[in-house]
Amino acid sequence: MQMDPRGVAPEDLSHAGSVVDKAIEYMMGQNIAPLSVASALLGGALGLLARSMDDRAIAQVLRSALHSVETGELREMRDGPPPSGMA
Repeated sequence: MQMDPRGVAPEDLSHAGSVVDKAIEYMMGQNIAPLSVASALLGGALGLLARSMDDRAIAQVLRSALHSVETGELREMRDGPPPSGMA
């Protein structure tokens, strides 16, 4: 897994994201409840992290995800950006 030239993300991250998006689309098409889809993906992701990272690194990934929730980044994905002049 190679980092991009700026050291920001693995070069195959976009491809992996596309594959996950297709899997989500497929499961939703099978009428699997969104919470079940998300729980299965999260469980799989945590299992993969556990096989490839130590606990400290996993905790940092989870802290980063929590930060995205706390700062409203995920809300923006759901609701769109706030109106101009509002934060």
